[in-house]
Amino acid sequence: MKNIIALKHLIAFYKKHPNSKSSLQTWIAVTKHVDWQKPSDVLQDFPDADPIKNNRVVFNIARNKYRLIVQLSYPRQWVFIKFIGTHAEYDRIDAATVNQY
Repeated sequence: MKNIIALKHLIAFYKKHPNSKSSLQTWIAVTKHVDWQKPSDVLQDFPDADPIKNNRVVFNIARNKYRLIVQLSYPRQWVFIKFIGTHAEYDRIDAATVNQY
């Protein structure tokens, strides 16, 4: 996945929540250099990830304190940031349709 769309939102998030910085920087570094073709490829790199409908994946950040939802375009190798927030905020949204950004 070469293109992470709306990456600035992750950077802004970890500036506001410094305890998420290390996890998010690791996620960014891994995601920029992978070639995911299907959900099972994502799970090879992030075993705790949760693929859901609409080509979306939920990632646990900072030991599940935060949740990141992305939508993947496998053919284009694009990652669209759809949501980043606390676990409590995640519990109040629909992961399959949320479009925070």
